[in-house]
Amino acid sequence: MDFSDHLNYWNNGYAAVMITDTAFYRYDAYHADADTPDQLDYARMAEVVKGAYGAIVKFAQ
Repeated sequence: MDFSDHLNYWNNGYAAVMITDTAFYRYDAYHADADTPDQLDYARMAEVVKGAYGAIVKFAQ
């Protein structure tokens, strides 16, 4: 995938990974005026961060 912010890191020689839930396919307000902080599910986002962190720590061992 090369259509998100991480592409700029790749283009400048930095390693980057994109973790996505493909919101742009399922959420009409994605990156639109209606895409406001009150629409976000912070509890679920925290679980994703915890899972990603756990996977990275395990992979780095």
